[in-house]
Amino acid sequence: MAEEYVLIDDIIKNHTERMMSLRKYYPFFMITDGSLSQFKGGEYKDLDMGYLVLAVLRFFINENSFNDKPVTYKEYESFLRGILRSAYKLEGDLDELIRYIFDKIRNSGRAFEMPFFDPVEREMKIARVRFIDSIVKEEDVVYTITEEGIEFYLSTKEVKDESTITTEQLLLEKLIRSENFRGSIDVIERINIEVSQLEQKRREVMKLLLTDVHAGSKAVDEYMDRTSVWFSEERKSFAKNRELVDKAVKKATYSGGSDTIRDVNRLSNMLKLTIENHSMLIAATAELSRFSDEMIRRNRTRSLKNAFDFEGLLRRLMDTDRPELMSGVVSPFLQIRREKSLPISIIDNVATSVTDDGLRGEKKEELKADLSYKYDDELLSEEIGRNFAKLFKELLIRINRWKKVTLEEYLAILEVRFGNDIYKNRDLYAFLIHLSEKKYYDIKEMINSQETFLEEMTVDNLGEELYDYSELCFEIEYGTEEIEISCGENEVAKLTTLTFEKKADRSEPGSEVSSFKKPAEEN
Repeated sequence: MAEEYVLIDDIIKNHTERMMSLRKYYPFFMITDGSLSQFKGGEYKDLDMGYLVLAVLRFFINENSFNDKPVTYKEYESFLRGILRSAYKLEGDLDELIRYIFDKIRNSGRAFEMPFFDPVEREMKIARVRFIDSIVKEEDVVYTITEEGIEFYLSTKEVKDESTITTEQLLLEKLIRSENFRGSIDVIERINIEVSQLEQKRREVMKLLLTDVHAGSKAVDEYMDRTSVWFSEERKSFAKNRELVDKAVKKATYSGGSDTIRDVNRLSNMLKLTIENHSMLIAATAELSRFSDEMIRRNRTRSLKNAFDFEGLLRRLMDTDRPELMSGVVSPFLQIRREKSLPISIIDNVATSVTDDGLRGEKKEELKADLSYKYDDELLSEEIGRNFAKLFKELLIRINRWKKVTLEEYLAILEVRFGNDIYKNRDLYAFLIHLSEKKYYDIKEMINSQETFLEEMTVDNLGEELYDYSELCFEIEYGTEEIEISCGENEVAKLTTLTFEKKADRSEPGSEVSSFKKPAEEN
């Protein structure tokens, strides 16, 4: 009885969540249930409504997510007309049919309502879901696919042209923006499963390569075509979602409830782990490519044997019953013997030639100083300068884009760009110390004349890249609170909070800006 009670209690508690998960499938079957058999007396009843729905959703995903633009009705009409012509050879006036299909997919602008019983509250409830939303933009109605529409399409496993990880991250982005953190966690779990499957596939390809080089090299090419081509897009999507999660963490810390904070923190930790696993997969895939090239090289070397296997050949000839092929092996040994000799003239030259090695003196080489040699401290100074330039450029990019950047946001961006090891790099803390020497930075003035050690190193290493930000001025505000950063095992760095804010004026109050001219290009 106790086990039965636990089972019933588990069913009751999880039923509502399961129904909310099932609701994304509900509109599809409502749309496909005899929709076209009711249109114009069943004239188009042979059309597969399921195929048309999935085609339209794929079109919206491509335009909204991959091309980052909404869809107008004319664009949808042109796409579906092409589908009807290519799949069903339909011609003529199709405007009314295309409009009817669009209204069915959108449910005439209303959400699909799925009734279900909630056993916890013991009452009937209604789950609402829609595939396509409409908004008014610049006095025109445009359409976008909803997160439920993306999630439904991904669950059908129909996306083959694009990376599954990339398309899952499109859904993740929409869920994070709508603050659906629990749904985001589910998506990250699916991404983790996909990364694990790719890693398992890589290991299988590696084993095949060790046993059969020809089949293994073919499997490596197929694996690389499937995975590596999308690595760049996947990393961009990860970085974009990481920024969104960092903002969500900060927002939840200030105004979220305990449940929201817990979900956001779990989402942040899972995303960090996923990015780490994905980076390891990229490194392992690159190593797989190098390993494949080495195995192919070794196989070619082994195939060039320096000894002939007579026993093996005799065995193969006996198996095929073709002894006449032995002539190809024996005939080279029956050729005319060729004696090797030297011309008499060369023998005379050898006997009469005299070398003057004994008359040669020791060659004295003139030693010259290597003017390009650099001492260790010079190399270290150059490395610090390059690091300072990278950090300063990242700061300029964020200030120019966001107008106002806190130290926490800046560090989060650096972590995404350079990984967790950035906190172990001493140059980061030295950069912040040098940056705090001034409260106000004018990039034009900095290019013309450098006042600090940081400005000199930045101008020397960035060069003309600084001209892109020559109109930028920003001010540093110093806070009173401290933040702690783990910079190694049992090492914690304490930093005073800073805020970098873009300024509209060209200089500090009371100061004048010197004239600035970009150097003319040399002919």
